[in-house]
Amino acid sequence: MTPHLAQPKSLRLFFAWAFLMTRITRKQFLALGAAGLAGAGLLGVEKFAGPAAATPPAVPGTLVGASSAIGHRLRSGGFPPPSETRSAGLVIVGGGMAGLGAGYRLAKAGFDDFLLLDLEAAPGGNAASGRNAVSAYPWGAHYVPLLTQEARAVRALFEDLNIITGYGANGAPVYDEYALCADPQERLYRYGRWQEGLVPAIGVTPDEEAEYRRFFAAMAAFRQRIGSDGKRAFAIPIDLSSQDADLTALDAITMTQWLQREGYRSPNLAWYINYGCRDDYGTEAQHVSAWAGIHYFAARNGRAADADDQGLVTWPEGNGYLAHRLAAALGDKVRIRQLAFHVETRDDGVVLDVWDAAADKVYRLQAKAAILATPHFVTARLTGDPALATGFSYAPWVVANITLSAMPAGLGAELSWDNVIFDSSLLGYVVATHQATQMRPLATVLTYYWPISHLPPEDARRGALARRLEDWQAIFLKELLAVHPELDGHVERCDVWVWGHAMIRPEPGFIWGEQRRRSLAQKPPLFTAHSDMSGISIFEEAYTHGVRAAENAMAYAGHGFETVL
Repeated sequence: MTPHLAQPKSLRLFFAWAFLMTRITRKQFLALGAAGLAGAGLLGVEKFAGPAAATPPAVPGTLVGASSAIGHRLRSGGFPPPSETRSAGLVIVGGGMAGLGAGYRLAKAGFDDFLLLDLEAAPGGNAASGRNAVSAYPWGAHYVPLLTQEARAVRALFEDLNIITGYGANGAPVYDEYALCADPQERLYRYGRWQEGLVPAIGVTPDEEAEYRRFFAAMAAFRQRIGSDGKRAFAIPIDLSSQDADLTALDAITMTQWLQREGYRSPNLAWYINYGCRDDYGTEAQHVSAWAGIHYFAARNGRAADADDQGLVTWPEGNGYLAHRLAAALGDKVRIRQLAFHVETRDDGVVLDVWDAAADKVYRLQAKAAILATPHFVTARLTGDPALATGFSYAPWVVANITLSAMPAGLGAELSWDNVIFDSSLLGYVVATHQATQMRPLATVLTYYWPISHLPPEDARRGALARRLEDWQAIFLKELLAVHPELDGHVERCDVWVWGHAMIRPEPGFIWGEQRRRSLAQKPPLFTAHSDMSGISIFEEAYTHGVRAAENAMAYAGHGFETVL
């Protein structure tokens, strides 16, 4: 969940569903009675009516987020001329995972003459994180699944960081046990109780059960398929996927259209698939490319010697852990509160004009090359080429971190790392203290996610930026206290982050379309790196693009290296 945002655990979820069905029959479901149904139909934040919903309390909090005020200076302009000129061998613009990955790759290869500029107070992009007296917590992306066989650059990083500590007798990686997500991993709230797993299980019909089996069998077949070009049908990074025509043709229709074409009619299956699309792409299934929708379920083939094959690694601060480790490795190469607002190539390299927001002055940077690790709508403004942003659409998200003086409870399955409410406009919450190694904590932070997918992105973005903190708190706390009335009086604070352009939206025709393919072309001395060049906003894609840009830049500069791609 969130701008990585969650990755599919389809096989594990299917088996959890099947296991639960052996324990809760439809007869038992009906015996739950009308009281148990009172919590059904959590249809959205405006219509939400859960069991005994308390009035959301007035609580402390702040409205935080990406530095839109600084970033919008790029759009409004009006900068003074540079007051001085500086120089560097290579400049990386953007401190998200692509930019940090590029810097880390340069540093590992002994290429020291570079700087990384980021407009935020700390690098990390949508892997930003925070910390209070209770716990560290994520503000965005919060985990990485077990790595696929194609994710070679990330595998090398995980070995460097000792997230992968070795390899078992069967060749599968051994992961750091403190990073592997602890059980229980996920649960779903519906009909006034929690069930294990996220595939709806209680009260499904025999026909729906048959559709479940058929759908997951189809996803398993896609996962195992090798194309005529010798590549897996769905891979990560996505550009290592098979280019077979029948597969790439899936990009031309929506996931909803594919489900209809294949004869899937189950409302519960449709909900689950739509949840997956909102979770990974911030976008409804009716607007997501069928190729991307299937990729969510079929791309992961990671293994571990010490974990279930559908496992994942996470930390209390989510992928902020990775951002901190990468930034620490770069040291003073990272320069914060620096907004590059103009970039141009010249015969002798690249010139960048930069506003130092902390000092409120403009300086010019002359470099031999530059890596623009920025989303394409920003790259278009930096270079003055609006065509670069054509076809790129971004989903807005809102994330709330709610600090509690008590732990959530609930009937049914016990508190899990990932907790989802059926049919809610919100996406659910993860528990920041889930990875705590000490005894069960008495307080926690819940990271609550909401991809604003029910509106066109521009409308959703405009409305989100206009809301007050109190409005956001009311939305998140209304649902939390309806599902968890026992937490009334235990909400210590509620902080909110608005992501206006959280992640790229893989609309039909984008992933295998001409515009994305053109974005992959590198034009020295300018190089580009961002997850939007994949059409899927996940750590593996962003980091790999950063590494590739760094290696291309080193080759351009004549600096020797051994590739990790």
